[in-house]
Amino acid sequence: MDWPHDPDGEEGSEGRRKYGHAVLAKKVDEGEDFPFTAGEYAEQYGDHPVRIDYETVVSVDEIFADIDDDTEFEGFPEFHKRVGKELRAKDYWPYRLEHA
Repeated sequence: MDWPHDPDGEEGSEGRRKYGHAVLAKKVDEGEDFPFTAGEYAEQYGDHPVRIDYETVVSVDEIFADIDDDTEFEGFPEFHKRVGKELRAKDYWPYRLEHA
């Protein structure tokens, strides 16, 4: 895919040092950006790459495809819970537990 920047560059997964949630969260400034909606986030970053693991890169749009655009994130806890749920649903979560 033709990404707007290198998935493993400083704007992406920082040379493969950051994956999944970390790549998504580093696009947000906790003190300035909240609250925002899933639609606003996807509109701004939708074509950006997210490295899931050492061989998988997907777009923000692909991760956010099934999150309602009106879903509002008041802070990082809501953001991480909803995005984590979506990553697990799409099998983009590298860890699997039998129970919590």
